[in-house]
Amino acid sequence: MLDIRVIRDNPTAVQDRLKVRGGDHWKLVDDVLACDESRRAAETAKQELQASRKRISKDIGMLKGKGEDTSPIEAEVRAINEQIASLDAEADISSARQSELLLNIPNLTHDACPVGRDEAANPVVREWGAKPSLHEPKDHVELALKHGLINWDDGIRTAGSGFVVYRGKGAKLERALINFLLDTQASNGYEEVNVPHLVKRECMEGTGQLPKFEDDMYGTDADEAGVNNLFLAPTAEVPVTNLYRDTILTESDLPIKMVAYTPCFRREAGSAGRDNKGIIRMHQFDKVELVQIVHPDQGFEVLEQLTAHAESILQKLGLHYRTIELCTGDIGFSSAKTYDIEVWAPGHGKYLEVSSCSCFGDYQARRMKLRFKDHEGKNRFPYTLNGSGTALPRLYVALLEQCQQLDGSIRIPDVLVPYFGSEVI
Repeated sequence: MLDIRVIRDNPTAVQDRLKVRGGDHWKLVDDVLACDESRRAAETAKQELQASRKRISKDIGMLKGKGEDTSPIEAEVRAINEQIASLDAEADISSARQSELLLNIPNLTHDACPVGRDEAANPVVREWGAKPSLHEPKDHVELALKHGLINWDDGIRTAGSGFVVYRGKGAKLERALINFLLDTQASNGYEEVNVPHLVKRECMEGTGQLPKFEDDMYGTDADEAGVNNLFLAPTAEVPVTNLYRDTILTESDLPIKMVAYTPCFRREAGSAGRDNKGIIRMHQFDKVELVQIVHPDQGFEVLEQLTAHAESILQKLGLHYRTIELCTGDIGFSSAKTYDIEVWAPGHGKYLEVSSCSCFGDYQARRMKLRFKDHEGKNRFPYTLNGSGTALPRLYVALLEQCQQLDGSIRIPDVLVPYFGSEVI
């Protein structure tokens, strides 16, 4: 969440920074300040009453020592206690409301983030490789059905639409890709972690999935009020980053680099009308995620490195891709700066996002109460970053479509052969 001191010191600047995102989140700033003023006023009044109570309590002791009646003063103390209790309740209400508002305000975008309304304003930063020269390329659905790699009917039979079953060489290719991704990122210095696939509500709030995106999540373990307390992880970002929730690190602990494979679960509630062909958009999919926790001075420099680590996967596989930077109107809720990596899918004739690499500044760390003690002994918030390294379905799509041969077979990239066990499907 945003630092309340930044909002308090320069609310107009914060509102201007939020306006470039589009929407009306900037209007919440005035409500936050009103809650902040109410809370601080209640706390100031409480401190004054506590000071009065302390003085009066001393008088009671003196009067009792003289044998005088203290009942009027004691009644005054009881009245002060009631006022203090009332002010505590008032401050708690204002504080809770302020926290709720702050959870609903997105991060401030980086000063250098390109300004734009939507994805049409996202500039291409670089491209790698060349589009394969294919005559009438088949899409991944036709290729998968031809070779018996994926069964859509099995997925619908067992879980409904938006789910698939990988079979035979199709399942083996998925497993080969996962192991290749993990090994590659481990060689880039990331510690492999294996995390739960269910996460607490506070973990989802910590990384910014809640409260804004709850309709897109699979919630469970609802309480009497119908509030979900556990969620199927929508991405490994949530459990991995939250491994350090409510923790104070030392400066020497940084940077922390982790990689994890998890299945990911999303309702895709807002995806109506979008490209849902094949396995491009599913309710359950596999992903390998990169997470870093770094010193604030290094955050945006590390973003460049993390993005390069994600790109290295496509380079090793020999797949043509491009990297774009997200503009202010398209960037994610919690992110300050984001690069999307889009791989070419010739069967579809378009680029597909296969990785999103972001620096969140201290936005997530504040929500998670994650801090580190610097060399002066001061508690500070680190910067968090993550990136898909990569998402499997679209990588799978691109591999099938870019590596298809004239006879309908699929060439397995050289680096993947040791994992898959053969050079061709």
